Amino acid sequence: MIRVETGHYIKGLHNLLNAHFDLRNYSKFESTLVKFKSFAQTDRVQRHENFRIHAFIYIASARINRHTMLGRFEKGILEVPYILEKLNEYALYLDEHRVLVINYKIATLYFGSGDYATCIDYLHKIINDKVEIRNDLQCYARLLHMMAHYELGNSELIESLTKSVSRFMAKKENLTAVEQEMFRFLRSSLYISGHKLKALQENFLQKIQQLAKSRFETRAFAYLDIISWIESKVNEKSMSEIIRAKFLNAGKKRTPVKLYTKSLP
Repeated sequence: MIRVETGHYIKGLHNLLNAHFDLRNYSKFESTLVKFKSFAQTDRVQRHENFRIHAFIYIASARINRHTMLGRFEKGILEVPYILEKLNEYALYLDEHRVLVINYKIATLYFGSGDYATCIDYLHKIINDKVEIRNDLQCYARLLHMMAHYELGNSELIESLTKSVSRFMAKKENLTAVEQEMFRFLRSSLYISGHKLKALQENFLQKIQQLAKSRFETRAFAYLDIISWIESKVNEKSMSEIIRAKFLNAGKKRTPVKLYTKSLP
């Protein structure tokens, strides 16, 4: 059946990797990725252009997910040139939506590594694209874009962005309690510092942690690990350190740990 339905098998491996990623099944994610990469090198895949291209896209996505899951954003960035090279090679055969998803994932790598300017460059490829794509990807690209400017200290720009992004998400019916709390936090924290800012960050973290327990508020966490981001603020550590600590702690407990980033379908 793998030979008869090769395309479905490739998509099945992709979906399985996403499921392991969402559940933080670290060891099974690794073994499935190894299996997928091995299968991608077989003659059945390499001699069929469609299979070869789809396998590349799904494996590239999984490799980025792996670095995100482990908090190794800088190592993930090292793979970006190769991914871009292959995207250019396969440009005529790739679905535009898949390319934009990869661009978003690359943007999250740069955001996690602290390179907010480059993050913004990749987000512009999504925000400025004229192709009709899923509303959620457009919405959260704008949200991450706003957060990157916040990190760069562009206070005046943030004031206008919070209004425009809020209106955009409301129009697309993607505005949930999580985003509303995010907008309130960003606006409130622009011109305060010291212990007042720390208190605001801690309060925002508590609210977000509570919202993360609701099954109606999962969408925002599927696109960005907001909890680890604000935890990095509260604990004065990088996102890499926060996520890496969660991964190591999960290994000690031998049970999956729930980070709040899900894979994009």
